[in-house]
Amino acid sequence: MTLDARGIPGISVVTAEFRNALEAQSSALGFEPAVLFVPHPIQNRTPDELRKIADDIIEPALKMLTAQ
Repeated sequence: MTLDARGIPGISVVTAEFRNALEAQSSALGFEPAVLFVPHPIQNRTPDELRKIADDIIEPALKMLTAQ
């Protein structure tokens, strides 16, 4: 949140399991962060599975980070 206030772009990468918690916290803070959701759970994934998840979100992440 402080990075955004200082004009430094950032995104959060959150597993889908925590979507409701993120929405509740964002509403309580009055802040709408840039978020990308990934499949849950993330632990115990193989390196190939993690690479696939990263490959799937890299383009949307770059778009979010460079959006005006």
